[in-house]
Amino acid sequence: MADDTRRAEFPPAHYWRRWSSDAAAPTLPAEDDGDAIRAELALQAASARPAAAASGEPPYRVLIVEDDRSQALFAQSVLQGAGMQAQAVSDAGQVMAALKAFQPDLVLMDLHMPAIDGAELTDMIRGNARYAHTPIVFLTGDPDPERQFEVLEIGADDFLSKPVRPRHLVAAVENRIKRARKLRAQRPDDGRHPSTGLHTRNRMLQRLAAAIPGGGDGTLYFLEIDGTAALRDRLGYATLESVLLEAGRRIAELAGGHPAARLNDNTFLIHVEHAHVEHAHVEHAHVEHAHAASAPDDPLVWARGLRDGLGGHPFDAGGEPLRLRVRIGCAALAHGFEDAGSALAAAEQALRASRNDPVGIAAYVPPEPGVLERTRGLSDMIADALAGDRLELAYQPIVAVSGGDQAQYQTLLRLRDAEGTLHTAGEILPVAEAAGLLQDIDRRVLELALALLQKQQARGMPLRLFVSQSPRSLAREGHAAWLLSAMQERGIDGTCLVIDVRQDDALVHAVSLQEFCTTMASAGAQLCLSQYRPDGDVDTLLAQLPLNFVRLAADFSSKLADVAVRDAMREAIERAHRVGLQVIGQQVEDPQAAATLWMSGIDYIQGNLVQQVADDLDFDFHHSVL
Repeated sequence: MADDTRRAEFPPAHYWRRWSSDAAAPTLPAEDDGDAIRAELALQAASARPAAAASGEPPYRVLIVEDDRSQALFAQSVLQGAGMQAQAVSDAGQVMAALKAFQPDLVLMDLHMPAIDGAELTDMIRGNARYAHTPIVFLTGDPDPERQFEVLEIGADDFLSKPVRPRHLVAAVENRIKRARKLRAQRPDDGRHPSTGLHTRNRMLQRLAAAIPGGGDGTLYFLEIDGTAALRDRLGYATLESVLLEAGRRIAELAGGHPAARLNDNTFLIHVEHAHVEHAHVEHAHVEHAHAASAPDDPLVWARGLRDGLGGHPFDAGGEPLRLRVRIGCAALAHGFEDAGSALAAAEQALRASRNDPVGIAAYVPPEPGVLERTRGLSDMIADALAGDRLELAYQPIVAVSGGDQAQYQTLLRLRDAEGTLHTAGEILPVAEAAGLLQDIDRRVLELALALLQKQQARGMPLRLFVSQSPRSLAREGHAAWLLSAMQERGIDGTCLVIDVRQDDALVHAVSLQEFCTTMASAGAQLCLSQYRPDGDVDTLLAQLPLNFVRLAADFSSKLADVAVRDAMREAIERAHRVGLQVIGQQVEDPQAAATLWMSGIDYIQGNLVQQVADDLDFDFHHSVL
């Protein structure tokens, strides 16, 4: 044990030269001479004790992301020798969880790592608003100055060229942390972003939760900036973030004092609290602006003013003018939403509709009166079924095309009414969402899934379940902590549970999904992106979220006779594989579709060709042949 401890604290001597180019090569101590190495480290770091120790501040905290264990432990020893707290992570998939648990002042990261390299990981970290200002310093052995410039463009604050001397490492880390702490102390804690003046996401949601149930006056506007992934590829992370910050300031101006917030990278929310809104703050650069004052009660007119006021503004993109494309969904609160979640869901629904509108603007339209009456009847039935514990699960196997005996199923929700009739998820979930019951359903579905996993585990027949959930449920306060506790109490291996989220929902709720995944990472729970169809924004999502699986959009299986669809399907599979994801082909109904998917490199197949949806788990994975 003593030898193992010494080796962990002091790596082999030949690693020293990868960090110290000017170390005396022939005179380094032997690998097992711990005292000599300790003395050398102390000598290198003694002159660089952080100012935090002298000033009474908390010790500087550094998260080291390095797949080479010996180099990681060496850097950790150097920084700890200088009085800092340092924690090393070798698996890039654990970084977000480590950030939340350790709360570092700085991330020290190797640029070149397997699976997820430093550039992708930086994108993931910067995509979480909580770590937008955490300094990231890269270690790179690449002498190419162009590559070093790219490192700064993708969101890093500094780079250190390997090999680096311990005292230089300590000085660089100390200076970065000192500046970051000073800036953080100067930042006002008033729930607003210091640069844009927009409300923080949490403050905005708190305001909505307090305001919306109290009255129906006003409108929610959900703004989405198109094509940010393509812009990031073209401009680089740093330039795009500068543009988005400027866009945030512009949106704050256009909001005219009404509460506004940036929800994630490319979406913003404005709550216009009074229906009678003067639109004088919008520049009259477009003829439609002239109608704003004459028709201030029309949310679509106000939305056009927002669209043109933002889209018509030239943003500085590294010295070049850039105009942004904007889509807007709006929901008038006069529709009588019961809570903030219902109002946000309506605005999101309108935003999705705006993506198919040539004008790029859409308003939420409530159900027709007849539909509304039927909806009320269904919502009563759903509430009654929840109270009477009449939610059930059905199952469909997901089979590996290369063979294997891993038992895994997609769970499908069923509701049995008082007369014994079964209703599908497609019938009840939209109604449940409108009635504010979706989160109760999601939780009950998870309870049923966990009970089944525990039962199968006790029988020595473990399986994996893919369980669909709404991002709104996953973002609910305390939901992740409840799920984590429930899994631990039942002794369930986290890899047996895969949370399934629709792509369209994940695009809107990327920030809250990141927070959920960070909490669940310690249990090993996995994530699947359903209805996957790649585009630029989805590529960014794949980098931000710790995904394990994607399930292709249904038409990739049902319309494979179309050459364009077949080509798009192959591209989707290739793009998912490039970032290490496993791909599921769903709704596979015939052998020809299965063969085409198989030849295109699909990993799993699901559909009636394999087995129809059933209420039991009787599929023979051991002898299945596709």
